[in-house]
Amino acid sequence: MKTTRYISIMAAAAGLLLTASCVKDTLYNTPHPDHGKITVTADWSARGEGIDIPAAWTVSMDDYTGTETSATHAPDHLFAPGSYTLAVWNPAEGITVSGTTATVAAATGNRAGTEAFVDNAPGWFFTYTEQVSIEKDCDYTFIAAMKQQTRELTLVVEPTGDAAGRITEVAAYLSGAAGTLDFATDTYGAASSVVLPFTKITEGADAGKWTATVRLLGVTGTEQLLTGEIRYADNNPLPTTLKSDLTEALKDFNAGKSESLTLGGTLVETPEETEFSESEITGWETVEGGDVDAKM
Repeated sequence: MKTTRYISIMAAAAGLLLTASCVKDTLYNTPHPDHGKITVTADWSARGEGIDIPAAWTVSMDDYTGTETSATHAPDHLFAPGSYTLAVWNPAEGITVSGTTATVAAATGNRAGTEAFVDNAPGWFFTYTEQVSIEKDCDYTFIAAMKQQTRELTLVVEPTGDAAGRITEVAAYLSGAAGTLDFATDTYGAASSVVLPFTKITEGADAGKWTATVRLLGVTGTEQLLTGEIRYADNNPLPTTLKSDLTEALKDFNAGKSESLTLGGTLVETPEETEFSESEITGWETVEGGDVDAKM
């Protein structure tokens, strides 16, 4: 009888343990069951030839902003479930970012007048945006394919006429440059202008031509006009007013920014006499591969 009673008690205890094992806590996939977590890896493969990967880049989403120097950014910040705009960009000299709007800094020594002049050589700038949905108890991995947003433009001008060799300075600027860009919507702001820093080529097959290189966030507005003045030694002939319409030549400038663009044009006959005149650059053509030796 004692033995039988002992077995019954043990059996009852085992039944209680078996019943208890069927009651369990809710299982979660992550240590953050009420939030989502992100990891962002930047892909710089679409940058232009000879351009280095930026030393640092920034990730912004809702009220979170973080800076990264490695290839992948994995913040500890947790996000409540919802829809967000993921924005990625790199800090670039001469460009500031607010939200998803990039603004080129004002040029130093702005010209007087109504047109705003912006920096003609901002740093290499890349961006990425994506609309994302975050659910709780989930980890997300995003690949940010960085898009190059600044493009290099080179103008090469060949003067003709008896006074071509007497040119001492080509002072000019380009209107219709973009001063701002909302990179989430690819929307450019009002047109600005940039100074074209023309210098004379003194060696090689292109000796005697004048060239200027600028870096633009893009072009905007209805037209892109080159305006300026050509000055000569001893003020002989008198300065020549310079005008040229680059609207057609730059119509596709905002596409394919990872490739630099070189345009060549010919300055029509320079004046022979000491009188005021007006000159125009004509025949703008793309110089393939940036080779200024190409026929213009």
